[in-house]
Amino acid sequence: MSEALRDTDAVVVVGAGLAGWRLSEALRRRGFTGRLTLIGAEPDHPYDRPPLSKQVLAGTLDESELSLERGDESTTMTWRLGTAAVGLNVAARQVTLANGEVVEGSRIVVATGVRARRLAVSAGDRMHYVRTLPDVRGLLADLARARPVAPVVVIGGGFIGAEVATSLTHRGHRVVVLEALERPLLSVLGPTVSQWLVDLPSQAGVELRTSCSVRDVASEGDEFVVELADGTTLRASAVVAGVGAEPNTEWLAGAGVTLDNGVVVDGDFAAAPGVAAIGDVARFPWHGPTGIEATRIEHWQVANDHAAELARLWTGEAGVRPPLIPYFWSDQYGAKVQVLGHPQPTDAVRLVTGEPGAARWLALYSRNAVVSGVVALRSPRALTLSRSLLAAPTALDDAVAQAPWSR
Repeated sequence: MSEALRDTDAVVVVGAGLAGWRLSEALRRRGFTGRLTLIGAEPDHPYDRPPLSKQVLAGTLDESELSLERGDESTTMTWRLGTAAVGLNVAARQVTLANGEVVEGSRIVVATGVRARRLAVSAGDRMHYVRTLPDVRGLLADLARARPVAPVVVIGGGFIGAEVATSLTHRGHRVVVLEALERPLLSVLGPTVSQWLVDLPSQAGVELRTSCSVRDVASEGDEFVVELADGTTLRASAVVAGVGAEPNTEWLAGAGVTLDNGVVVDGDFAAAPGVAAIGDVARFPWHGPTGIEATRIEHWQVANDHAAELARLWTGEAGVRPPLIPYFWSDQYGAKVQVLGHPQPTDAVRLVTGEPGAARWLALYSRNAVVSGVVALRSPRALTLSRSLLAAPTALDDAVAQAPWSR
């Protein structure tokens, strides 16, 4: 564990998203008065990302309501926005920016998150992705100019793809979702639960095409031509891809930190002496109910908890660390899908409330007969009551006997 920060220390936070902002905010609220610099590649001040593919794209939330800044902590920080970090010197504790500026600190925090994985297609920059506020602005601007004859094509039926399809349908667009696997979310939630969710798109008026790989996307005037692997084509007024994310770690090559699907850190988020990494970009040892797992988790809640815990460690607060229980949700096709824990698609699944195909249900995932996760459809209260099953290892049979979701 690092020594507590002193007011003579200077903290440089690279990444002005949720994790970077929450850490900066927490350090100030915990009494750190030293120099604090927040670096962000985007020009916008910290904002909340989950609503982008949901309420903002649907038109039910204005982008002015996304700000994460609630107090006056931002006035006590030095901001470097609109310029990305391009290098890190661990020994000198220096961060080099794209504009040539070098920022020094006694401690560096890497919170650069992830970016949308891009497709190598002919349409290139005319393709749309939904990861940042500029992404959404660009998509909405293009849709406003598009002819309504052809549908909007969404490539990828995972959580982001489903949310984008839902939001655009709410705006009145006809949407076709192309999924490479035989069912959406198969590689995330496994064969059983993905089957239970497969009818949601059609119930919401979205056309879903599965086992459908894309060979190319070409622009043709104001429209696009999507070429599928079987040789057939589909015309589109706009094309949005939601095909995963990649950690922003290229700028750290040769810096002296270990990179392996993210920045590898220890249990105190240390990547190197004086350097920490948190949030989506960090590959950390998660102490889960089935054992310790080195993983990188792209959840809002995990980024938030990482920031709070690092601030606690760096300000010298003692005490037992609460268990980290990952949680995320997705509003798609008129339903809320929620997940607790970090279940794997190969885990066993037991339905404990509702029925397959029903409007609401809750299921337990297990590995070696120990509960590894909870997944719920339109059952937020039952899911919340099940949180205790992941605070410590819980045998599946004991969990079923306790039935906390029914209280």
